[in-house]
Amino acid sequence: MLLHQQFVHMAKKHAKKLAIIDKTTGKSVTYSRALIGALILSSKLEKYDKGFIGIMIPTSAGCALATVGALMCGRIPVMINYSTGAEANAKYAQAKCKFKTIITSKALLEKINCPVMEGMVMIEDIMESVTTGDKLKSALITKLPVNMILNRIHKGDENDTAAILFTSGSEKDPKAVQLSHLNLSSNIENFGAYVNITETDIILANLVFFHIFGLTVNLWVSFYYGMTMVTYANPLDFQTVSTIAREEKPTIMVGTPSFFWGYLHKSEPGDFKSLRIMVAGADKCPDALRDGYMKKHGVTLLEGYGATETSPVISVNSHEFNRPGSTGKVIPNVQVRVENFENGEGCITREVGKIMVKGDSVMKGYYDDPELTADALIDGWYNTGDMGYFDEDGYLWHAGRFKRFAKVGGEMVSLVKVENTLEKFLPVGVQCCVIEVSDDVKGSSIVATVTIEVNKSEILKKMGDELPNIALPKQFFVIKELPMMGTGKIDFRSVTKIVQELINNS
Repeated sequence: MLLHQQFVHMAKKHAKKLAIIDKTTGKSVTYSRALIGALILSSKLEKYDKGFIGIMIPTSAGCALATVGALMCGRIPVMINYSTGAEANAKYAQAKCKFKTIITSKALLEKINCPVMEGMVMIEDIMESVTTGDKLKSALITKLPVNMILNRIHKGDENDTAAILFTSGSEKDPKAVQLSHLNLSSNIENFGAYVNITETDIILANLVFFHIFGLTVNLWVSFYYGMTMVTYANPLDFQTVSTIAREEKPTIMVGTPSFFWGYLHKSEPGDFKSLRIMVAGADKCPDALRDGYMKKHGVTLLEGYGATETSPVISVNSHEFNRPGSTGKVIPNVQVRVENFENGEGCITREVGKIMVKGDSVMKGYYDDPELTADALIDGWYNTGDMGYFDEDGYLWHAGRFKRFAKVGGEMVSLVKVENTLEKFLPVGVQCCVIEVSDDVKGSSIVATVTIEVNKSEILKKMGDELPNIALPKQFFVIKELPMMGTGKIDFRSVTKIVQELINNS
């Protein structure tokens, strides 16, 4: 089923139900109103170039309906990251995917000090241009039977591209990931079936839609099942998000560990107790965070694993199958193979190797990048670039990015393992990031960054009981605020740059 067609089915089925409670604007939209809005936007977007159309709007009813409207008129939404260098990202997207029009928001541009660029069209101007005639026409269309509405919007094929998303670029230039309707819908169905999502669920949608976690689980899961989504544009407004959770009583929420830490600190006991499914992804989930949610809210924080290229969910813990520390069991209809990184053979239980993924949710490829696509996709298997292993019961454990393994003294050392060990001995709330620093003379060494001064010798002594000497950090640096990507992940490239400068200046 094509995503925009599924939206029409749900909008007809749940006409009077709230589709979106937009906590940024204070407006609520029923499914019938959402369908009218999407049809109006679709007719307005018709006049722009065919093919790709940029979407650069914060998480809101406007962004959700513009994304649906784009698909309804046969345009492909290119989701643009506005949280880090919006102007550069917009230009990069336009050049990479060769398109001009970007639907954005005046309010957003003012807030982030981004200049109006060639090709930008303001959503506020589009909405102001809507006439009574436009509204009546779209309202009348929504009264038609489902099949007649479907005949009036773009049809297409399940293998058509449904979205272009850019990888985080934490290691290299962002890649343009092409995800088809089949990629996204199969992931939604398989993930939804595994954790038992239904139309009665209410999702707290505060992740950005330019990130796969937000696009799939916040936007499309909600519309695909006919749920209510509660949108809020700023996931870093920890206090407000906690208040929204208390007032709106959502049953599903996903996020990154760094966001969940913020909500844990700023929430009152029980603010999140309505949550039935709470999943942390995009980074490792510390035990202290899990314990914190159980103690303060009585909620089990589950860990999952995914990638932009896999639409995203690969594995997830559920209430039935939950092994804290692991990333859970692989969801239905997704295949995972752990390969030895030197000879490509399948790894035995608990042997760390490259995580390879196959299935309908694996991307079509990187747009206009056949070489990178050929590197990443071999016989339908996607090389995640992550290392991990399966345990005896089929739980997948993540051991870090292949690039987050350092070769020290001829040994492969997992920087993530070093981080996990260091975290255990840090004061509560102190963040850390462990990186590799290369030196032409001394060779590679492992360096730790922490957000406050800590007792290094005491911590190293404790770490030495769990790790070999070569895996212990040789130096500690204090970076009060570790640089983050817009997705809530630590930006390793920036941390490495800062450390390199500190070393050079010392």
